[in-house]
Amino acid sequence: MTVPAPLLRLEDVEVTYRRPDGVAVRAVRRASLDVNAGEVVGLVGESGCGKSSLGRAAVGLERLTAGSVSFQGQPVTALGRHPRPAALRRLQLLFQDPYSSLNPRRKVGHQLADGLRASGEAATPARIEELLDLVAMPSSAADHYPHEFSGGQRQRLAIGRALAARPLVLIADEPVSALDASAQATIVTLLGELRDETGIGILFISHDLGVVRQIAQKVAVMYLGKIVEIGAIDAVWRRPCHPYTEALIAAAPLADGAGRLPAGLAGEVPDPSAPPSGCSFHPRCPLADAECTAVDPPPLRIDDDHVADDRAGNDRAGNDRADDDHVARCLFALRPAPSTARDTDREMSP
Repeated sequence: MTVPAPLLRLEDVEVTYRRPDGVAVRAVRRASLDVNAGEVVGLVGESGCGKSSLGRAAVGLERLTAGSVSFQGQPVTALGRHPRPAALRRLQLLFQDPYSSLNPRRKVGHQLADGLRASGEAATPARIEELLDLVAMPSSAADHYPHEFSGGQRQRLAIGRALAARPLVLIADEPVSALDASAQATIVTLLGELRDETGIGILFISHDLGVVRQIAQKVAVMYLGKIVEIGAIDAVWRRPCHPYTEALIAAAPLADGAGRLPAGLAGEVPDPSAPPSGCSFHPRCPLADAECTAVDPPPLRIDDDHVADDRAGNDRAGNDRADDDHVARCLFALRPAPSTARDTDREMSP
């Protein structure tokens, strides 16, 4: 059976910055993932792991050092001074900060109209009202300025502006991190409903794996520029195969009434301009041994509680690749799944 081509494909993407002293900083290191129609893919990791750089590269806001990004089979090129090609305008980005992503000097209706005209559509009052209705905002919002709304309302308006282009894929770069818990829940619910109603594909970037679990079907865990684990969200949550993924799950609060605090991960993300040898996570890993300091683990395909003999990276673009592959980059992926009270809780937690 032939697997349909993904709407968005990132293949061995690398993004490198230069510090003022000329030192190269590899923010993204050979990252690959797909986003299909009607699918939410979570991209999760600590601040500084490169997830926002990868999201910006996906829409052409960062120039690739290596690798490729394609949307509907067409290369996504870096944005310059000229308008984006019409074929790429259905790939949209939702920015993190709703306080700065909307123009404070222009009314909401005018900003929605900009998006409609940029996509070649007439900016009629009826169409603007339709966009506002999609994001659960009243039609009267068109006549107001962004500062007249709360943070959650502004983010909904920003989503409406992105929807003006009738996107097939939306890159949501930490869309709830600047909001309170109530507004976060509203935006996550809204994005899920939009996915159900429109069939849009979403790359949902977040530092909170617990939030990602509420909306995503698939998750990619990123550490120091690399995707260290990827798979269906339920499979990764039930049986994390990388110690970093385990740490992120342990850091997610549980509303179980037991009063236990989330577990913190010791240490900080290393300097990406001088990454550790071998496995990048070994300085913080409780399982690390001498081999971890010398060997950069290959991506291994997980099959239930076992790792298949083949290496997932060798057939990444092959026709036999399944969308729900569970892949991890860890020398300890073969170890038995942990059995702790917290693992039981996370199985039962919604």
